Amino acid sequence: MLKDKTLTYISLFSCAGVGCFGFKKAGFECIATNELIERRLNVQKFNNKCRFESGYICDDITTDQTKEKIFAEINRWKKLGNDKVDVLVATPPCQGMSVANHKKAENEIVRNSLVVESIHLIQEINPRFFIFENVAAFMKTGCTAPDGTIKAIGDVIYEELSNKYIIVSRILNFKNYGSNSSRTRTVVIGVSKEMSEHVAPIELYPTYVEEMTLKQVIGNMPKLEWGEICATDFYHAFRTYPEEMRCWIHDLKEGESAFDNEDELKRPHKVVNGKIVPNIRKNGDKYTRQFWDKVAPCIHTRNDQLASQNTVHPEEDRVFSIRELMKIMTIPSDFRWIDKSLEELNALPEKSKKALLKREEIKIRQSIGEAVPTEIFFQIACNIRNFMEQEHFTNAMINKTIEECKLEEAEKLIDFIMNNPLNLGSASLARIAELTNSKRENNAAYYTNKFIVNEIYKQLPDFEKDEISVLEPSVGVGNFLPFIFKKYEGIKNVNIDVVDIDQNNLQILQLLLKKQRIPSNVKMNFIHADTLLYDFKKRYDLVIGNPPFSKLKAKEAKKYLKNNVNKDTTNTFEFFLEKAISIADYVVMIMPKAVLNTPEFSTTRELLSGKKIDCIQDYGENGFKGVLVETICMFIDTLGQPKNTKVESLTLKKSIIQNQKYITDNAYPYWIIYRDDFFDSISKRLDFDKFTVFRDRQITNSNTTQKNEKDCLRVIKSRNISDDGKEIVDIPGYDSYIKKTTAEALSAYKYVGNPNVYLTPNMTYKPRVMRNTENVVVNGSVAVLIPKEDLELSEEQMEYFSTDEYRQFYQIARNYQTRSLNVDATSVFFYGVLKECCNG
Repeated sequence: MLKDKTLTYISLFSCAGVGCFGFKKAGFECIATNELIERRLNVQKFNNKCRFESGYICDDITTDQTKEKIFAEINRWKKLGNDKVDVLVATPPCQGMSVANHKKAENEIVRNSLVVESIHLIQEINPRFFIFENVAAFMKTGCTAPDGTIKAIGDVIYEELSNKYIIVSRILNFKNYGSNSSRTRTVVIGVSKEMSEHVAPIELYPTYVEEMTLKQVIGNMPKLEWGEICATDFYHAFRTYPEEMRCWIHDLKEGESAFDNEDELKRPHKVVNGKIVPNIRKNGDKYTRQFWDKVAPCIHTRNDQLASQNTVHPEEDRVFSIRELMKIMTIPSDFRWIDKSLEELNALPEKSKKALLKREEIKIRQSIGEAVPTEIFFQIACNIRNFMEQEHFTNAMINKTIEECKLEEAEKLIDFIMNNPLNLGSASLARIAELTNSKRENNAAYYTNKFIVNEIYKQLPDFEKDEISVLEPSVGVGNFLPFIFKKYEGIKNVNIDVVDIDQNNLQILQLLLKKQRIPSNVKMNFIHADTLLYDFKKRYDLVIGNPPFSKLKAKEAKKYLKNNVNKDTTNTFEFFLEKAISIADYVVMIMPKAVLNTPEFSTTRELLSGKKIDCIQDYGENGFKGVLVETICMFIDTLGQPKNTKVESLTLKKSIIQNQKYITDNAYPYWIIYRDDFFDSISKRLDFDKFTVFRDRQITNSNTTQKNEKDCLRVIKSRNISDDGKEIVDIPGYDSYIKKTTAEALSAYKYVGNPNVYLTPNMTYKPRVMRNTENVVVNGSVAVLIPKEDLELSEEQMEYFSTDEYRQFYQIARNYQTRSLNVDATSVFFYGVLKECCNG
C-alpha cells in the first residue's frame, strides 16, 4: 500500500471509463488505463481518472511498447511508496466460439488473444486482486491457450492463475446488484493467496438488492417535446428520427410493437417506387414500447435508434435520453462526456447545443451501451477498500492481541468485541474469536479459513424454491454464514438455525453479526444445545458445517452411539455426519480424510455409498493452517441415487468427474477416489488380499540403544530398507538395537527369524519389500507382511514393489494421502502379487 494508504488500480480495455469510474468514486487512484480508441480515452481525461498524464495509454495492448508504458507507470508509483498494484480490471473484447476443446487448425487465427494478454499481464504485475467482466458465456468461450491449443477461457484463467490466486466466477444479472437494467454478465474475481486467510473472492461481489422498475429510475424526468433539449440538463435529450416514423409508435401501449399495428402505414416499412415494402420483423424487441413497471432493458450500443433493441420510451414518442441511459446504467451525474461542466453545457446557445450533440451523441451512446454499470465496480471497489483498510490484520498481531488481552477467557473476548478497542473490522474480530475458541476447545475445533470456505461455496447446491431452511450444527463464530448469505441471496426466505454447545460462542456470534449486515431475506435462530442429542422438529434443506474432530472415551461416546449406524467409532465428526444425514436433504461437511479408508469408518462408507455424493473436495494438509490433519469436504444429496461425483484435489490441482459406484466399488476395501484406467490396468495384473499385517507399537527410544552390544537384536527402521528392498542399509546415528531379553517380552519378537514373512516400510509412497532376515526385529516404522497362505515371493515380484509403476499405482490406491499412510488391515490389501510371478 502507499505510505498514505492510497489504494491503486490498473484498467485494461477501459473504453470511456464508465465502469472504472466506480473505483475512482471509491477513492482508488488509477496507475494506468489502456484503451485503443483515443476519443474514448479522452472521456477518461475529462474525468481526471489518472493523476499523471502518462497514465493514459492509447495503444495496442498486444505490443511490448504498450506493456512497457504500463510498467513504467507502475514503477513511477513505486517511487511514491506503492509496493504493489492493488487491483487490475480487465474487460477484454471476447470473440465467441461454438467449440472450445479442440486442436487449433494450422491456419486458424489466434482466438481471444486479448483475454490471454490480460492473463499474462496479471502474471507479470501480480496485483492483490484482479477482475474480469464480460459476457455471460465468457468462461466457456474458446481461446488459444499459451500451449497453442483451443481451451475454454475459464480453464485457461484457472490453469495460469490459480497457483497464485483464489478465483471465483459468477454469472450475475446486474439488475439485482444495484444496476438499474437487466444485464447478465460474468464477473471473475481473483484474490492473491497471500490474502486468502483475510478475504475470499465471494465476499467482494456486489450485494444482492431488489430490482428497481424503470419508473422508479427515470419516472421523474421532465417530458421532452420533439427535438427538445432540457434547459436544466444538456444530457436529457434524444436523437430525433424521420418524423414520418413517429406514427409507427405513437399509439402503442406499454409492451406493444409497431409491427402489430393494424394499419400497414403504421407498421415499420419503406416506400420503394411508390409502393410500401414492409420491414422484416427479426426481433420482437424492436419498435417496442417499454414497461414502466418492469426493470429497464439491457442497454445496447445503438440505443439512439427506434429499430434497435428495447429503445422506445414507455410513454413518449422517442428513445431514451442520454441522461435516462446514465441513470439506468448508474453513471453518476457528475460524469463528464465532454470537457465542460454541466453548468457550462446548459449555458450554451440552443444552436451550439444541437451542434455539439450532433457531433458527440452517438459516441456517448455507444460508450454507454458497452459499459459496465458504474455501481457494480463501485461496490466491488468499496468491498476491497474495506478489507484493505480494516481487515488486513496479521496472524502475528491476532495472536499478540489474544495473549496480551487474555482473550482465551470467554468473558474478556466478549468485552473486547463489544468495545472493539482497536477499531477492527468484523472479519478481523471473527478471526480473533475463532482462534481464541480453538485454543479454548483444546484443538477440537479449528479455524475454517476463507480459502476453504470459498471452495465449498462453489459447490453448494442450488434450490429452486422461495423458502429454504439451513442448519449449521456446530457454528462456532459463524465462518460459513457470510457465504451462505451470499449463495442464497436470491431466495425470498432463508431460515438459518445455528447450534453450539457453548453459550459463549453463540453470544460472541450474535455480537459479530451485529457488526455486519444480515441480508433482509435471512432469519436467524440461535440454539444453545448439544446438536447430537437435540430433537430437531423439522427437516432441513441443507446442513453445512465443520464439526469438531475428536475421539471420545467409550463411556462418553455411549450416549451418542444409541442412534448411530456406525457402532465402531468414537469420533465426534462421524456422529455429526450421521445426525446431519438423518435430518437434511443435502449435507455439506468437512471431515478427516481418513473417512475414505480406515477400518473405523467402513460402516460410514457403506451408509454413504447409497447416497448421491455430488462432490468430494480434497484439501490434504492445507485445510487448517498449522494442524497436521488431512481433510476433505463431502457434498451429499441424501435423497438422490448414486450417479457422478466430482473429485477435486486442491493440492494436486486436479478435478475429475467419476462415476460414484466406480470409486466406491466394494471390490476394494475402501474408496479409491482418484481411480483411473492406469489403476485398473495394474489391478488386472495383480492378485490382492494376500497378506495380513503386523506393526509394532512397543519398541521405542526408551528400550533401545545405538550401541550393538552382546545379545542384542538389530532394530530395522524404515530407512534401513534400501530403495530397491534388496539390502539393509547402515545409517550412523539412526541405527538402533534392542537387548534380546527385552525383545522376547514384546509382541514383535514372534517374527524374529521367521523366513516366511516380509518387511515393508510404513508411512511412505516408496513401497519396497524385503525378506525377513535373522537377528532383526522391526519397530513401528516397518510393517510385517504375513502371507495368508503358503506364499513365497519371487525376486522379480519383490523388485516390482519398488518400481515406478507400482509406486504410482500405490499412490492412487492410497488416495494420495500424506498423514494416514500406515500399512494397516485395509491398505495391506493392495500389496498385490503379480499373477505371472506367484509361486504359491
